[in-house]
Amino acid sequence: MRVCQLVLCLLFALTGLPAAAEDVRVAVASNFTPAMKEIAAEFEKSTGHRVILSFGSSGKFYAQIKNGAPFQLFFSADTAKPEALEREGFTVPGSRFTYAIGGLVLWSASPDLLSDGISVLREGTYNRLALANSKLAPYGVAAEEVLHNLGLQKSTQAKWVRGENIAQTYQFVASGNAELGFVALSQVMHNGRIDTGATWIVPSHLYHPIRQDAVLLSGSNSAAAATFLRFVRGDKARAIIRSYGYRLPESR
Repeated sequence: MRVCQLVLCLLFALTGLPAAAEDVRVAVASNFTPAMKEIAAEFEKSTGHRVILSFGSSGKFYAQIKNGAPFQLFFSADTAKPEALEREGFTVPGSRFTYAIGGLVLWSASPDLLSDGISVLREGTYNRLALANSKLAPYGVAAEEVLHNLGLQKSTQAKWVRGENIAQTYQFVASGNAELGFVALSQVMHNGRIDTGATWIVPSHLYHPIRQDAVLLSGSNSAAAATFLRFVRGDKARAIIRSYGYRLPESR
């Protein structure tokens, strides 16, 4: 582990050398969209580099990276996919770290629907419940875990509608195609406040922590990409991440 940390420190140290502005291509899990847009804008202002963001499901990005997609950085919604890429030789050794710990909420666009999340789920007085696809999206895995732990998986399953990723799941609820949905806390919170609708913040003991890892991909010789990773670990970016309801790992 210390060897990996030394490699990463050396990589970051090299980014202190003067360099021309570069493009940084980043694959980002959908739940992190608002926070990443804000972080990227701050980074561009600070450095002059340009960040080109692609948002989608972690599972699809994992497959694309293995098939040669030209990303330099991957911000996943879990640890499993960056770990797998690391084992398979697709990453720069020592570059992986946890950038955020996500929260899950049951959300309705109607402010009057969610007086008590568990009661609403049990009573079943709704037609559709949106969840992200658990084969592609870690937040979908967490949602199914919550329903299983509440003993409600079988009774609600006929009402499930699947989003390809957490962004599409949010849209199902926002558009009214589903009255309820399990979405990321970051999608409905900014500056520590819920933006719209009604939410039930799911107690963390009902699902495993959603630890989200970032990694520098192999084949990227970009000093700007390594600089961006360092920026995400800095105080300014961490404050933005926290403002969207994420928890932060204790160490950097």
